[in-house]
Amino acid sequence: MLNGLPDAAFGSADLTQAIARSVALLATSPAALAVALSGGPDSAMMAVHAAMYARQNRIPLSFFHIHHGLQPVAAQWQAHVQDLARMLGVPCHCLQVKVGMSTGDGIEAAARAARYRGFVQLAGATGATHILLAHHRNDQAETVLLRLLRGAGPTGMGAMASETRRDGLVYLRPWLDVDRAVILAQAEKFRVQTGWQAVQDPTNVDDKYTRAAVRERLVPELDARWPAWRGNLARHARLSAEAAQVLDEVAAQDFQLLEPAPDARSFSLVRWRTLSAARQALVLRHWLSLAGLRMPSEARLSDLMRQMRGLHALGHDRQMRVRHGTVFICCVRGRVLLDDEPSSGQMA
Repeated sequence: MLNGLPDAAFGSADLTQAIARSVALLATSPAALAVALSGGPDSAMMAVHAAMYARQNRIPLSFFHIHHGLQPVAAQWQAHVQDLARMLGVPCHCLQVKVGMSTGDGIEAAARAARYRGFVQLAGATGATHILLAHHRNDQAETVLLRLLRGAGPTGMGAMASETRRDGLVYLRPWLDVDRAVILAQAEKFRVQTGWQAVQDPTNVDDKYTRAAVRERLVPELDARWPAWRGNLARHARLSAEAAQVLDEVAAQDFQLLEPAPDARSFSLVRWRTLSAARQALVLRHWLSLAGLRMPSEARLSDLMRQMRGLHALGHDRQMRVRHGTVFICCVRGRVLLDDEPSSGQMA
């Protein structure tokens, strides 16, 4: 109940049922749920419908709001989401994060990384094990398009998954098959009933940001010429995700043949060389993903493989040391390994 009115006055049964289906697919029921709540219409409606679902199923629920400090009105957004949380009777936990640019991946990627670090911190404080994200079909189609433009391979074209695990948390995206128009209509209905209105992030339409540029420049043309493009790309993402799962299984099997260390931080160089070139690349990406590291570009991966093939089989002729993000990929005594420490010697 909200303002003395039943849940049906504010929410959509279809959107609530999508959350229920997403949770029902989990192997184990979540101890506690959280919603990533920015204050925009998508996340606000996820908060509204998650509150209904949690109340019906007696599951503890929290809202997580990350203050990036990148917008002058960010403090106002924080107060605004807290108003919504009070209206829904759900605790809202806010955290201001520092967005660093040391990785060289751009402001959007840096903000996303900071946001996920913040979620880990808030989950630890609240006991939340599963976090609901409000990505929808429009987001999925844009993600596929962006990855295609960036030259992503078959695994990357799977785009966003309905369930992902990161840093010990499970992230659920129940609305990947929901068109954003449905969510916006529900947000307007909620505004009329309660007076609470979602915030509008100006970066969403500022085409100096990559995703906004796609949304503002390319999407209108695609809508005009190929009205069904979003559904087609969403279907492409699902099929690519299935193919990616098969490749992951092959890579995992291959990795076990490389005599990996118990912590998966190293493997046998000579064993790696027995694989075909395509599977050598695949297993290297798998190895890096196990360590939670970003994927290298095709050129950097090709260069790494060239160096690994040029080493003595036991690594005695010279030591390879290649920087990859915050770590180094090394070869010492026939073992390819990850090293977190800087070296006083030469770095490739």
